[in-house]
Amino acid sequence: MKRNLMTIFAVGAFAAGMAFAQTATTPTAAAPSAPAKAASFKARLQRRMMQALNLTADQKSQAKAIRQTTKQQAQPLAQQLKQQRQALTAAVEAGDSSKIQQLSTQVGTLQGQVLAVRSAGMAQFYALLTPDQKAKAADFRQKAQQLLGAKGGQGGE
Repeated sequence: MKRNLMTIFAVGAFAAGMAFAQTATTPTAAAPSAPAKAASFKARLQRRMMQALNLTADQKSQAKAIRQTTKQQAQPLAQQLKQQRQALTAAVEAGDSSKIQQLSTQVGTLQGQVLAVRSAGMAQFYALLTPDQKAKAADFRQKAQQLLGAKGGQGGE
């Protein structure tokens, strides 16, 4: 299950990277947590892709609007997902197998909904691109998947 979650996270992070150019968050601790490292990596990946695509000013403004709309749509789902994950952790700690099954299904459904929202945003962004930019995006995506695959192979998760 953990491997599936990591795969979904990696795909979601990459999908979000295709549609959104967000700035990196500054880690507050000396040793950032795994999610902070992932967010930082994702932000760097997004910036690099946006630079590689060399978007026009109009494309940048449209991408920003798409990012904002997608973020608004995903926000309530992400909040529900966070709550369900906390409940799932509590069920695991309590050893409540029926609750674990129920909450796991709900978490999976919410993850799918978040991915669908982000993927729709990515499709809108992709539609803005010229054929040359689409080719650059495909090349970038392939290289990112190779990199994510190499990173996923380390650490034995």
